[in-house]
Amino acid sequence: MEKLDLSQLDNEEKALEIRYVVAKYIRYWPWYVLFTLIFLIATFLFHRYTVDEYEVTGSMVIKTNTSPEARILDRSNIFNSGINLENDILRLRSKNLAREALKKVHFDVEYFAKTNIKAIELYDRSPIRIKVDWDHLQVTDTQVELQILSEDNFKLMPFSEGLLDINSAQAAGDESVYDKTYTFGEEIETGRSKFIVYLVNPGRVGDQVVFQLKNPSSLEESWAKAVNVNTENEYSSVLRLSTTTKVVEKGRDYINALMESYIDYDLNEKNKIQENTIAFIEEQLGFLEDSLKNKERELQEFKVENKLLDVSAEFSNILSKMNTLDEQNAELDYQLKYFEEIRDYMDRKSKDFSDVIAPSVIGVPDPLLNGLIQTLVTLSQERRKLLATVNENHPEVIKIDVQMEKVQDGLFENVVNLIDNTRKQQQSVQREIRTYDAQFSTLPESESEYTGIFREFKLRESLYTYLLEKRAEAGIARASNVSDNAILDAAKRGTLVFPKKQQNYALAIILGLFLPFGFIVVRDMFDDSIKDQRDLKKHFMIPQLGVIGFSQKETNKVVLEHPKSAVAESFRSLRSAITYLASGKNTKRILVTSSVSGEGKTFTSLNLASAMALGSKKTVVVGGDLRRPKLASYFGESEKVGLSTYLIGKVEASEIVKETDQEFLSFVPSGIIPPNPAELLQTQRLKDFLQYLDERFDVIIFDTPPMGLVSETIDLMRLFDINLYVVRQNYTIKDHLVMINDLFNNKQVKNVYGVFNGIINSGYHYEGYNYGYGNTYLYSQNNKYMYNYYGDDLEEKKKKIKKKDFSMMKKVKKLFRTR
Repeated sequence: MEKLDLSQLDNEEKALEIRYVVAKYIRYWPWYVLFTLIFLIATFLFHRYTVDEYEVTGSMVIKTNTSPEARILDRSNIFNSGINLENDILRLRSKNLAREALKKVHFDVEYFAKTNIKAIELYDRSPIRIKVDWDHLQVTDTQVELQILSEDNFKLMPFSEGLLDINSAQAAGDESVYDKTYTFGEEIETGRSKFIVYLVNPGRVGDQVVFQLKNPSSLEESWAKAVNVNTENEYSSVLRLSTTTKVVEKGRDYINALMESYIDYDLNEKNKIQENTIAFIEEQLGFLEDSLKNKERELQEFKVENKLLDVSAEFSNILSKMNTLDEQNAELDYQLKYFEEIRDYMDRKSKDFSDVIAPSVIGVPDPLLNGLIQTLVTLSQERRKLLATVNENHPEVIKIDVQMEKVQDGLFENVVNLIDNTRKQQQSVQREIRTYDAQFSTLPESESEYTGIFREFKLRESLYTYLLEKRAEAGIARASNVSDNAILDAAKRGTLVFPKKQQNYALAIILGLFLPFGFIVVRDMFDDSIKDQRDLKKHFMIPQLGVIGFSQKETNKVVLEHPKSAVAESFRSLRSAITYLASGKNTKRILVTSSVSGEGKTFTSLNLASAMALGSKKTVVVGGDLRRPKLASYFGESEKVGLSTYLIGKVEASEIVKETDQEFLSFVPSGIIPPNPAELLQTQRLKDFLQYLDERFDVIIFDTPPMGLVSETIDLMRLFDINLYVVRQNYTIKDHLVMINDLFNNKQVKNVYGVFNGIINSGYHYEGYNYGYGNTYLYSQNNKYMYNYYGDDLEEKKKKIKKKDFSMMKKVKKLFRTR
């Protein structure tokens, strides 16, 4: 015998499980399509009425300028690369630099096209330009509408919001300028406004432009926050500047202006030393120029008055030496004043050394002094830049302060030594000058006086020539200065960052599919009712005998009044199964019950009896539900006389059996509602009544109360050959089946079979999932064979489809009807 492959059975079971889950949820595909369309349309409208936002980026190279002297003095920084871009990042995001950048781009007026959908900023495409006098009081952040009447005139009006404009209410504008006609180029001045409007595109006559003035202070703050500055990577000194803007050209211009302003700022800091030097030299030249002219005039007048042409050759050598000594003395005196000024800076312990003049400019050839002062000036500049963005308690500022203190200590000691040495040199030169002055005392008085005037003239002339040379050198140094930083990539194009259109459409499709799917899954999780045959199999241990479709007929006698319907055929299938089960019985006793009321017991009893009668079986259906009688009402009879009146002994059995219009079909009403229905159904008179019916009918169908609510049904089930337990789709609760399952497993009840009632749409139909005896069929409304066989259902279905189509066409026509 060939062995059974269990693994193959497991794989088939898993495949069936997957097919079941897919079929269970795929039947809701119209909801998936509907929600997907709704979300796609909503996404399209969102994109239609949302202003796009773009990211504009630029990059620049930052060169670190930490001097070797500073790194040597700061031992913790000796082996550091010197790359510290945090200060530059803070500086690029500072309001001071934003102010300089805004001076280059002029964002103080915003221009918009007048639309009813969304705000469209014109920026450089605006046909007008407005020059604002910010020294005058201005009304800001209020939109004003301008209508171009002609190439010469325009009109100002208060802004009226568009149809879909949902912006918050704005502050009241300057009402004194509204509803008036002005000339382009005319100065418009009121107590709250002062500006001039220029027309830059005459071809836009008739257009309407909306503009608003922006406060410079708020602009600085907003744009300083709008720029993000990040390093390209950990080891480079390249900074990446980016901003998000609704107008690419506007963001591009600002990023480029910001980078240019940073380079200008750095270059101005480097030129500050040369500018201070030139200013100092200009001041000294002013004094010397007047003094030199006076001495030159005095020398000329003395020569004319005394008729002197030249000094005696005897004293020419001495005079030349004295001139050289005077020049040395003047140069030493100049250097001494410089050293004393540096010492005064040290005494004051100042943190700002931007005004200190470099020793090389003065002519002091001391490399140590020059290096220390240059380091001190550099640290001072770095500190001043930092204070533009942070306070004095910032760690970077404290670090620079520590370095400056170390450099100041070394510089102070060096300057003190230089002052002492310079004074000694000056004293030595002055002693030599006094020696030569004594020799000149032997000259005649006129020549001696002439020599004194000539010496002072030559001294001033030499010093004036020296300062002119230094001024030229400082000017050349300033002109040759270039910034250490440079723009690597200027901002050009923008990248769309909001809305993410492709991402939003993908999200719309995902939400459209998964939102209804998730809702259905959650609903199924919390819905404890029986949903389909597979669900019934898991929670109902009793064999399933038949499946009854959901009846949409207005009558409960479906089998009698609509014998060709699918529901009637399902009862015929149930009749065949029952006939097979009780084939050995002359009279078949059938009990019909369920868990609770509303599951279709009476409906099943009536139509099963009708099917039996149509099969030429003498059938009687008994209304055994004495608590909520319904059977008599289905036949249009009253419940005054029935089973309850017989059980209490008021009538005989023959008096309660009533004939119907259908041949072979009779029924027994329930009767009036008694106070003790449970006790009545357990009396001997019920057994006698059933014996009475056995002798006269082929089939007895007994409609009983719900088993889950009353107790007498369990006792009644022992009196019948077949017990049908009705379960209704999407109605019967799973927990209600626990009782009948326990009774069946404990063998307290026998011959129990399930009937699945009220099937609307099973959602799946796989081979091997129809359980029971005999032939049980589940008819789908999409089965063409069913329509060909059950003609009345087909015609009714066609009528409903035509009615729905006609109603839908009327709605569509009404929707697109033009007025």
